[in-house]
Amino acid sequence: MILQTVLIADDDSTARLRLSHFLTEFGYRVEACLDGNAVWEKICAEDAPKLLILDWMMPGLNGLELCRRLRQREQEQGDGDYHYILLLTARNETGDLIEGMNAGADDYLTKPFNKGELRVRLRAGRRILELQQQLLEARDRFEKAANTDPLTGANNRGSIERLLNAELDRARRNGQPLAVVMLDIDFFKKVNDTFGHLAGDEVLRETVRRLQAELRIYDHLGRYGGEEFLLIFPGDNVEGARGLAERLRQAIANAPVNTSAGLIETRVSVGVCVVPEGNSQNVEALVGQADVMLYQAKDGGRNRVELTIAATE
Repeated sequence: MILQTVLIADDDSTARLRLSHFLTEFGYRVEACLDGNAVWEKICAEDAPKLLILDWMMPGLNGLELCRRLRQREQEQGDGDYHYILLLTARNETGDLIEGMNAGADDYLTKPFNKGELRVRLRAGRRILELQQQLLEARDRFEKAANTDPLTGANNRGSIERLLNAELDRARRNGQPLAVVMLDIDFFKKVNDTFGHLAGDEVLRETVRRLQAELRIYDHLGRYGGEEFLLIFPGDNVEGARGLAERLRQAIANAPVNTSAGLIETRVSVGVCVVPEGNSQNVEALVGQADVMLYQAKDGGRNRVELTIAATE
């Protein structure tokens, strides 16, 4: 977020230059506009300044119209992004000031404004934007903690199940296939019993790292429980799902995991259930069929991939 840049708008060149001079003296970078339409274009651009000083009366969109339009846009986006608006006006009637604040301005300065007052009000605006950013970061941390397995950094069970519901709905709407995958680390209990749980944790983390390195940006990975993982391959038919599942298996088997207890040979068994285009299977049934394939892979000797096509309800 840009806090050091102030976007100003005033069609009076003398007032605009005076304001720019003060802001530069205060240590801000300045972006200046001559009318409200130019301001709106800048606001809608990526990485636009968040600290705005807008003249009430100017060509195109005036200050009040910009305030209303910007607040509506922020509400519609709903991502917590916020702009601090300081409104400049020659009006000093109480009713006018109330109208400006109701339109969405955070504060106002009456012309001609005092240099020291401008500085203090900008400082207050910066503080509000900094607090807003801290709140957004805290929200993101809480959301991540609620959706992430703390050991491996993968999605947790609740999160991966929600993603599967969403991807299955998308596949139904778009008439596209979808692959649901259950993957389990072979003989993981033996790893814990032989090398200790610390080494077992290292194996889990490295397994996730290798899996994520092979997945595409639109695939999903979640820790389903213990050493078992649920993966989602959107858009994959039988051939595509089998090929990706095999690459995941090989990524784990090709090299031992280097842990604090030494090198540990690691293998995985993989069960795949491919949902054909337009299939109406529910999530529980699909996970169940992938799980059956996982156990077939284990019964077949482990370190292998078994695949089925989802049964039609």
